[in-house]
Amino acid sequence: MEDEPVSPAGGASPEALALAKVVARLRAEVADLEAGAAMAAVRERAKGVLMAQEGLSPGEAHELLRQRAERDRCTLAEECWLTLGSTGRPAASKATGQPPAAAASPPRTGRYATGASEDGHRALLARLAEGLAATSTASEVAELLRAVLGDTEQVDAVLIYTLAVAGGLQLAGHAGIDASLAEQWSRIPPLAGVAALEALTEAHAVWLEDPDLDAERYLLIGGPGPWPSRAWIPVPGERPATVVVGFHRTRPGPFTDGTRSLLGRVVELCGGPLRGSGRPGAAAPAYEDEDVTAVQRIFDVLSGPAVLLTPVRSAEGRVEDFRIDAAAAESVDVAGRRGKELVGRRILETYPTVAGTALWDGYLDTLTTGTVYEGLPFTYEEVAAGAPFRSVYSVRAARWEGRLVVSWTRHDTSEREARRLDDLQRLGNLGWATWNLATDTMNWSDQVYTIFGRDRALGPVTLEELPSHVVPADLPGLGAALRRLLGEGAAVDQPFRITTVHGVRHLRFVAEAHADSDGTPIEVHGFFQDLTTQRGTEIALRESERANLVQRGMLKAERALAARLQETLLPIPEQTLELAGLRVDVAYLPADAGVNVGGDWYSAIPLPDGSALFVVGDVAGHGLAAVGAMAQLRFTAKGMAITGSKLPVVLSRLNTLLLHTATESYGATATMVMARYRPENHRLTWVRAGHLPPVLIRDGEGHCLSQPEGRLLGASFGAPYGQAVLDLLPGDHFLLYTDGLVEDPAEDIEEGLARLAASAAHLVRGGRDQTLARSLAAGRPRHRDDICVLDVHLPPES
Repeated sequence: MEDEPVSPAGGASPEALALAKVVARLRAEVADLEAGAAMAAVRERAKGVLMAQEGLSPGEAHELLRQRAERDRCTLAEECWLTLGSTGRPAASKATGQPPAAAASPPRTGRYATGASEDGHRALLARLAEGLAATSTASEVAELLRAVLGDTEQVDAVLIYTLAVAGGLQLAGHAGIDASLAEQWSRIPPLAGVAALEALTEAHAVWLEDPDLDAERYLLIGGPGPWPSRAWIPVPGERPATVVVGFHRTRPGPFTDGTRSLLGRVVELCGGPLRGSGRPGAAAPAYEDEDVTAVQRIFDVLSGPAVLLTPVRSAEGRVEDFRIDAAAAESVDVAGRRGKELVGRRILETYPTVAGTALWDGYLDTLTTGTVYEGLPFTYEEVAAGAPFRSVYSVRAARWEGRLVVSWTRHDTSEREARRLDDLQRLGNLGWATWNLATDTMNWSDQVYTIFGRDRALGPVTLEELPSHVVPADLPGLGAALRRLLGEGAAVDQPFRITTVHGVRHLRFVAEAHADSDGTPIEVHGFFQDLTTQRGTEIALRESERANLVQRGMLKAERALAARLQETLLPIPEQTLELAGLRVDVAYLPADAGVNVGGDWYSAIPLPDGSALFVVGDVAGHGLAAVGAMAQLRFTAKGMAITGSKLPVVLSRLNTLLLHTATESYGATATMVMARYRPENHRLTWVRAGHLPPVLIRDGEGHCLSQPEGRLLGASFGAPYGQAVLDLLPGDHFLLYTDGLVEDPAEDIEEGLARLAASAAHLVRGGRDQTLARSLAAGRPRHRDDICVLDVHLPPES
């Protein structure tokens, strides 16, 4: 399709006419490209048929088509139509009306036919290849894939994305999703967590097989619900890949190896119809003749930027654009396109703001008159990927054989590099310095003045001034480094400190000397780097480490002291006692983990009236404070019980004692259970203060006893304490313990108590009643708290 040229009489400006010409030519080229793409699609479909029938790779299929075309003395396009006709479908085309062709050669065994399951895959791939011959859009390919894979692989939806120019994704075709969902996901920006984009950028398939886990890692189209398993597979053949196919299945669970292989082959087979004629924005092909080829050979060995421009004329012969037909290797435009990447591009299409400028007029004048054009510096700006690029050029154009040879000089390169160097010095907090020894002159970059806190008008610090800036303790080291640098010509890397108006700064000086032919240093190049922040961090870390070591030493000493106190205060960890006709089995185990000793304790003592006292307690916390509170409670309780105080009175006074001895830094609390046994009537009276209930094992069954009233010691003044009475029968076990025996973060405390009662009863029934406390403690191999167990056993009557 061609548009009529706009007449100048219409009043349009030259710039508008040039842009209108560009639009008209692009429309014509689009039509040509569509025709070329149709023929390319036919060729790719024929290759797909051979890939499925013969088990070939894309390259092997193309070579087979070429060989058959030579054998049959026909064109490659005709051979493609013959191959498509052999699939058993009518090969007539909407575009060409070609008649059906003869059948192709019978398929041979290949990589798509290597077993029973492969036979089914081969039939499916053949069906797919046959269907691809009738597709013309990505959506038609998606519908075909869904139809072919729906029954066997439960593929419910297919989405096909192409890589957009800005790095995101564009939905090219889909099947199995509604229009609203397709519209929502029609464009995907270049974000992290997009499985389809990951498959393209990493050039490998992404398999999503766990909806809950995948929803945490990726943005799932339609959410995790509709499709429990998905796959994104890039179309092979392009570098980098630009098309990716997504298969969404209703079948949950992982993809089998056979399914993964099948889907990979399916995507490979669809490569031809899905791949376009190139990435968006690719340069147009070069239009070379012998003259252009000769110029390009000259440009290949030419130093500096240069291009050959061929005028593109309208039907009336007016120049409407220039095409780059040859380019030197060092030709780089403002967007970074280099050398032969420029070949085939048109000036007004690639650099549209050139239209109507003095540069454009100079091109036209040189082409018409032959006068060499050498313009003033020309500023050109282009926006690429949202970022503006501006450069200044001096351009020279000369006519040759009806074309233009254009060369240029770029003026802003050194300025840009200087800005980058300034940014590097600022971000790295370093600056360069040079010292000419012959003239004794120094040069500093701006950042060195910032580092030294020096006014630039004063110039660099001279060698004579330097000692006044350096911390005196660092002068010997810096002086030795300078002597090695200037006397021996050796490179130096020397840290030192200077004093500035902002305080002391830690600097690093790195330099090397350049010598003359005699080996005498004549110039020094180096840099200063400000390491004050780094050194401050290192000093803080060292101080923190030193404090941590001191704290660890104190804790270690405290632990050792607390452990010795605990060993002194507590009786033997494991023992068996005979008290008031009872057999008492005791076990104490410290915690497996932690650096502090705990406050668990027990007492089992005879009283003056012939009875026996049993106590188990647990002071909150660890360390010396806990051990001290434990000793206080243990001996106070023992003393009051010996003097005949009733058990509830003992608990009430212990509660008052803890409240009155609390400090601002430490307020002790504790739990306790206490029992007095009178042998004349086998009566056991017991009280508790916030402690876990005792366990009674009788007749081979265990259960926790109902508890009397009793609040935590040290919690509040005036707390009431009750008591309970239990008559022991021969064979009974009365079990007292601390919470380390039952507590488990993974279970409720009631479950732990029930477990303890059942375990104790099981041990008694198993004949281990003589060592019940020790057996229970040993049954907790991994305990996070101290364990104290006291088993009071009334032996059976003999």
